[in-house]
Amino acid sequence: MLKRVLFGGESGLSVPANAGLTLLRIFAGVALLMSHGMGKIPPSEGFINATAGLGFPAPTAFAWAAGLSESLGGACLALGLFTRPAAFFITFTMGTALLGVHRADPFPKQELAFLYFFIALAHLFMGAGDWSLDRFLRK
Repeated sequence: MLKRVLFGGESGLSVPANAGLTLLRIFAGVALLMSHGMGKIPPSEGFINATAGLGFPAPTAFAWAAGLSESLGGACLALGLFTRPAAFFITFTMGTALLGVHRADPFPKQELAFLYFFIALAHLFMGAGDWSLDRFLRK
């Protein structure tokens, strides 16, 4: 059961389906890591204060969690390693960004968080596909 949660996913997909899933996974993971995650590790005082402003009880710990979700989670997503757990944490982080940080913003400001949220959600459901490190660890 644990193996299925950590490394599970759809297998036996067609070549075009695997190619599309892999390209989406790699691009989204690298983009999340480079554009958002790396700047949050270690979390700045401003990011910790913003996390506190959202009402989190341990803002430093939650700022680290968000930064690690975007950096380590982005790297894992790109590699197809622990894809479902990484996608879970990315989905949670992007959901928090949507409901907490960007709730009152117009859609163009929310769009990127929505995009990462739904890409991560799709990978949470499907896994990384056949062209991933998870596939080799499943066996």
